[in-house]
Amino acid sequence: MAPTNQVLVKESSNVRTIILNRPKQLNALSLEMVSRLLELFRAYEEDPSVKMIIMKGEGRAFCAGGDVAAVVNDINKGGWKVGADFFSKEFTLNYLMATYTKPQVSLLRGIVMGGGAGASMHGRFRVATDNSVFAMPETALGLFPDVGASYYLSRLPGFFGEYVGLTGARLDGAEMLACGLATHFVPLERLSLLEDALCEANTGDPIIISNIIGKYATTPKLKEYSQYFRLKTIERCFSRRTVEDIISALEKEASRSMDDWISWTIDSIKKASPTSLKISLRSIREGRLEGVGQCLIREYRMVCCVIQGEFSRDVFEGCRALLLDKDKNPKWEPSKLEKVSDRMVDCYFEALNDKDWEDLKLPARSNLPAYAISKL
Repeated sequence: MAPTNQVLVKESSNVRTIILNRPKQLNALSLEMVSRLLELFRAYEEDPSVKMIIMKGEGRAFCAGGDVAAVVNDINKGGWKVGADFFSKEFTLNYLMATYTKPQVSLLRGIVMGGGAGASMHGRFRVATDNSVFAMPETALGLFPDVGASYYLSRLPGFFGEYVGLTGARLDGAEMLACGLATHFVPLERLSLLEDALCEANTGDPIIISNIIGKYATTPKLKEYSQYFRLKTIERCFSRRTVEDIISALEKEASRSMDDWISWTIDSIKKASPTSLKISLRSIREGRLEGVGQCLIREYRMVCCVIQGEFSRDVFEGCRALLLDKDKNPKWEPSKLEKVSDRMVDCYFEALNDKDWEDLKLPARSNLPAYAISKL
């Protein structure tokens, strides 16, 4: 495959800096980019002269996610299996990152959403900064938090992962650090100094890397009204068994106190695709008990079912309303939570009824560090 200028590489002795380079599209991941990243990560793992990988984005975003509009467009032209190919490559990349034998340091300037979170959250070091914005906004698009999100969201404190996954809530750098999505917080003005120091250290030793990042890192104060201070309320509401129960718990909280955050939370859930909400909640719940590979295999089943569009075509409608026509008024079908039966939800977690389809085959991994083994 010819190298693409959508992914740039900077070599500095034993360090490789990978730069996502579609700044006008906020570095949204195209099939070309995912294929190139997969190729690079495979090659660097085999190459003894590469000790560390730094990942960053060109311009004002790290990565705004997978290029959903392009994938949907390709599906409309070439059928859902074209989309399945994109997700199969992307999820394989996520798995490689999660079980990588060399340290990956992601510098998370600006937007880190959806597939952009998948390309960083699975790595060993995740450095947030002043302008970081994390979100998994998929339920508003008729999708669900994928790219292994059912693994990392389910491991956030309490039921914070359910809250983030169902509402699409945006977290800033301080909140990312507090909940564990980021391993460090480095102020914006020190980020390039950190990058230089990492290249200069030229090491693959995670302890040394952690110490270097630590020299530039600070612990930022959470904003006065940070949603992270709402963990008790989130725990009370998002620990409920069903999406309907979560909404009624939130409405009960709202009746007790006039609170913008609670109304925003209720509105966000009510605007999202009912099918997406139900499969997302179940996915995060199942993820609590699964290794990262199992999560990705299950999410691949789910995403194939979503793009096949047999039970609901919400992803096509969400894409139209939010990304193409931008009227922000999707007509979901089924239109209400109570119309999405348990049996319908079950279908997203089963093998697809298609003779050419097969489950995601993840690459065999060996000689893994303890850090990676713990995720399996």
